[in-house]
Amino acid sequence: MGCFSCFNPRVKESRNRIEDSNGARSNASVMFESPEEKRKPASVNLVRHHSAKSFTFRDLAIATQNFKELNLIGEGGFGRVFKGRLESGQVVAIKQLNRDGVQGSKEFLVEILMLIVLRHANLVSLIGYCAEGDERLLVYEYMPKGSLADHLFDLTPEKPPLDWNTRMKIAVGVAKGLTYLHDVADPPVIYRDMKAANILLDEDFNPKLSDFGLAKVAPVGDRTHVSTRVMGTYGYAAPDYVLSGKLTFKSDIYSFGVLLLELITGRRIYDSNKVREEQNLLSWARPYLNDRRKFYYLADPAMQGHFPQRAFHQIVVIISMCLQEQPHVRPIIADVVVAITHVASQRYVSEPSTAVNSPTLAASPIATPSRKRNGRRGPVHF
Repeated sequence: MGCFSCFNPRVKESRNRIEDSNGARSNASVMFESPEEKRKPASVNLVRHHSAKSFTFRDLAIATQNFKELNLIGEGGFGRVFKGRLESGQVVAIKQLNRDGVQGSKEFLVEILMLIVLRHANLVSLIGYCAEGDERLLVYEYMPKGSLADHLFDLTPEKPPLDWNTRMKIAVGVAKGLTYLHDVADPPVIYRDMKAANILLDEDFNPKLSDFGLAKVAPVGDRTHVSTRVMGTYGYAAPDYVLSGKLTFKSDIYSFGVLLLELITGRRIYDSNKVREEQNLLSWARPYLNDRRKFYYLADPAMQGHFPQRAFHQIVVIISMCLQEQPHVRPIIADVVVAITHVASQRYVSEPSTAVNSPTLAASPIATPSRKRNGRRGPVHF
């Protein structure tokens, strides 16, 4: 493997994309309901090939034993998520929108429309919904391992930390899900809400992106961005997006870089329980990201040094590229997924003599990112 610029992946041109300049209207409803789009056959009409079942509120109340606290499996700004069992016997996750929460009917509609059309092994599947009276609920496939956040932060003695191979398996799956959104989905989609809590895991730790209420249809033609309100989770949003409100594919790349950093460090993007100098993950990590002699300070102590040294160097370089301040220097997701797949192929095999016990061990040389003249991609040599 040489560098990002040498992978030569297939990069698809933007197609059928809509720009939403006011940020307040649901671009997903425009995408599926405008007369112009209804006349287009192919991709937009994929909505006809996938269905989401309409449930009554009574159906879902029965499935969750009247939303019994014992069945509560998650909670966020959108509301609460319950484990339930449908009349058919299928186990599902039921998200109940909090009518006083930060997410409203717009995000509810966007998520339904997005997940009806978007289908991929690394995206959570929407089974159905309920829009009865003031109630708004979404029914998803049940993910038995919960979220990535559950396995990275605030671990209890009963929950073992993720090993290196599992972490890289998750990284590859998330990257593939993002690749589908950026390069395969028609029209392409900017996810905009990448974070550990939104990465759900199945029984085998295969990851799936969830929560598409903030997703946006990507820009079209000569347009370079979608102008919208700045939304998302603190710390994950790209600085250029926060400052300008201009959303691009590279905004997702930055957020993915933050996720990868959390994945290898086991630290939250912001943790008020740590000493002041370490509360902001990015501020704490920058000196180590930029000094290959100190890469190992980034390793989650819970891994106890059980990871391949060269592969660890490589993932740190990938993270550094994704977290570049200037969006045009960040790689595209097609390049990232190839690079991460290569890293994941270097599996750790438990051998006591190869365990890394000290962050001060010499690091094998890795060239620092360099820029092409056009500024689109910077090759990373492994």
